[in-house]
Amino acid sequence: MWNIPNILTLMRLLAAPGVAIMFLYFARPWADWFALILFVVAATTDWLDGHLARAWKQESKFGTMLDPIADKAMVVIALLVICGFSGMNPWILLPATLIMFRETFVSGLREFLGDTAGTLAVTKLAKWKTAAQMTAIAVLFSTGAFETYYNMSIEGMDAATVDGIFADEIPDEVGLVWKWSGAFYSWWIGIILLWAAMLLTVISGVDYLRKAMPFLREK
Repeated sequence: MWNIPNILTLMRLLAAPGVAIMFLYFARPWADWFALILFVVAATTDWLDGHLARAWKQESKFGTMLDPIADKAMVVIALLVICGFSGMNPWILLPATLIMFRETFVSGLREFLGDTAGTLAVTKLAKWKTAAQMTAIAVLFSTGAFETYYNMSIEGMDAATVDGIFADEIPDEVGLVWKWSGAFYSWWIGIILLWAAMLLTVISGVDYLRKAMPFLREK
């Protein structure tokens, strides 16, 4: 059923690998910015396609099936990219691992339940966790860009010059302070959001498991 809501959902699904491909064809920090823009635009369609489908009464089985797949693909691929350029930092690796584990687990539950998968219909909690995940990922993409700008700026500088700029003893002609500030604050904001998303993700996963338990017990 090809309508605008379903086309938007399909475009979001295709945008998921596009986030990773940006780092194959563009140098950083351009790759970070392009990935961020693509991710934010695609994430916006997550709200838009559902809103239009309900407003225009164009809800369909195809859209209902594809929407959570597109969301999971976007989140998982983006987290893999972020884990890669962050050097497998444990502050990112741990919540990313739990988020990807939960998404795989719930997808397996839905596949096993088959016709009774309606028991695991998307809840408000699940929508909140998706919003938290996408916001955290967007902020962390900007962190990668700021870090790249900072590293490019200090290339060839000795430690004394860097210290002098931050001590306001040497003019900051290359914008070193704002680049470091951008990387620092976006990092911590992104980390806080990612851990909050992890908490919501785990809670919603446990909720889905609780709902599925009656169908998993032997007769």
